[in-house]
Amino acid sequence: MTAEPRAKGPASYFPSIEKTYGKPVKYWLDLLDPMRDRTHMQQVAFLKSGHGLGHGHANALVAYHRSQRDAG
Repeated sequence: MTAEPRAKGPASYFPSIEKTYGKPVKYWLDLLDPMRDRTHMQQVAFLKSGHGLGHGHANALVAYHRSQRDAG
C-alpha cells in the first residue's frame, strides 16, 4: 500500500485553505491572475484585506501563483 506523496512548499497549505475558506485553490489563483503586475506583498494584502485570508494562507497562494507564472 503506497501513500500519496505529501505536498511540499506552498502547496502543502492547499487542503487547509480549501477547508477553511470553502473555495477551491483555483478560485484564489484566478483572483490573482489580473494582479500579475503587483508585488508579492500587494497580492498578499489583497487576499487578506479583500477576502479575509490569514497571512500564511495568502502568502502560500501568492508564492505558488508566482512560481507557476515564472515557470511557464
